[in-house]
Amino acid sequence: MRYSFVLFLISCGLATQTATSQTGVAVVQAPAAGRAFEVASIKPAPPLDAMLASGRIHLGAKIDDAIVDIGGFSLLALIGAAYSLQPDQISGPDWMDSARFDIMAKMPAGATREQVPEMLQTLLADRFKLTVHREKKDQPVYALLVGKDGPKLTPSLPGADATSGPPAKEEVDGGRGGTVPKSAYGAKNISVTNGDLHVEFTQMPLTALAESLKPYLGRPVVDMTGLKGTYQVTLDFSRADMLAVSKAASIPEGAAADSGNAPVTASDPPGNSILSALRRYGLRLEPRKAPVEYLVVDHLEKAPTAN
Repeated sequence: MRYSFVLFLISCGLATQTATSQTGVAVVQAPAAGRAFEVASIKPAPPLDAMLASGRIHLGAKIDDAIVDIGGFSLLALIGAAYSLQPDQISGPDWMDSARFDIMAKMPAGATREQVPEMLQTLLADRFKLTVHREKKDQPVYALLVGKDGPKLTPSLPGADATSGPPAKEEVDGGRGGTVPKSAYGAKNISVTNGDLHVEFTQMPLTALAESLKPYLGRPVVDMTGLKGTYQVTLDFSRADMLAVSKAASIPEGAAADSGNAPVTASDPPGNSILSALRRYGLRLEPRKAPVEYLVVDHLEKAPTAN
């Protein structure tokens, strides 16, 4: 599970905000004509265990000039990157998260990084025959808000290029590891040691920070800080944090079940907790209800058409 989360963290640079429908169900429109890769190769990816054993890890996504290099993505991860959604916002067959693929694609002249998700949509429709529609459902979320003493965030350095420089280093249990590409959020260090995950970003918007917290809090996190720009963010996750924070971030005992906006006041769990990290940055969580978008897969092939 932790490697799936690392994949999410280092690949979220592919995602861009998508328009939100105001209706409960909406048919997803096909990408605009011309929003397609010039050429793309799709091959089955080696099993994660084999990559870890060999020390040659090809995971995540890298956009270098006109080349998009995606390593070890399941169809679920590809759909999430294409439509800017997290895995639990995508409904489809269970096997979407089994087979993984490596993709090497060339963008057409004049294409931008922001158009990559749309080109992925076209690729999935052409090669995997993907068809989908959107639905929206009200559900409990956590609002990411500024604390009472104001934000204590460090802005990204002016002119810093998140994707320049050498690849980030990923150290897996026992010191065995490989390299992963920097994301659009400037992941300069990702390490997993004895189940503890340490991640540093140099250019992270708070919308992405909110999205990254969801797997550890058990419900979506929505950025409602109103803060723009990007920041230097360091996060530490542990097995204990994952369990303890889920309890600590729940609505306090005695609060009305339908109040919808009781603040998170539970004491910090031991260790490098997420709540402690948020407080360090002058941020807080508050339970609310909000519409959450889901993508429903209507049709998907298990294997792509030939390259």
